[in-house]
Amino acid sequence: MAKTYQNLKSLKNWAEDDRPREKLMLKGKASLSDAELVAIIMGSGNKEETAVDLAKRILNDVQNNWHELSRLSLKQLMNYKGIGEAKAISIITALEIGNRKSLQFALEKPKVTSSSEVFDVLRPHLADLNVEEFWVIFLNQANKVISIERVSSGGISYTLADPRLIFRTALEKFATAIIVAHNHPSGNIKPSEQDIRLTKKLVECGQILDVAVLDHLIVTQKDYFSFRDENKM
Repeated sequence: MAKTYQNLKSLKNWAEDDRPREKLMLKGKASLSDAELVAIIMGSGNKEETAVDLAKRILNDVQNNWHELSRLSLKQLMNYKGIGEAKAISIITALEIGNRKSLQFALEKPKVTSSSEVFDVLRPHLADLNVEEFWVIFLNQANKVISIERVSSGGISYTLADPRLIFRTALEKFATAIIVAHNHPSGNIKPSEQDIRLTKKLVECGQILDVAVLDHLIVTQKDYFSFRDENKM
């Protein structure tokens, strides 16, 4: 006998851990709360909590912020009762998929014309890191993005960027301009003396090679510093 809508169990008769799935089926993905999304990823809770209750507690611990949740390590997630290795990996994987989706471009290459637009592009790469990384946006003559690449990864308070590597890549990609950026895990957007010296050096190298250095951004989770906006280059 073929199933009909009448054959489906009522939502109230589903197990607590299954209700977010049924809600998605009946009302669509947009109807789910953040906790219900995490609950579906986990699949189940623990003896004292449903999956939704456990998800609410985890999200509460990270101020209901997806960026903060993505910063939790495998070990930190497994500290929650009911979160084993498999569930922790599932949560981390789902967050990484979301992160990568936000970074993918449509077939039409995006165009960046302001520091705020650059921040929007780079924030998913840099905002949640616990160590400093240096990234470069390579642009064509129309200021459209050719590619975005990480060129170095360092420690908690510094990273080194090699101008030779940056401009070699720019020439290989036929880029006519670049925008460079790195993060400050401390949350302080003030540039260091090293940041200032490196920016000056990059601008000078770009002038020789006819590759314009349009800006240098220091990125944190909530804010950024633009050398161009602050007349530092």
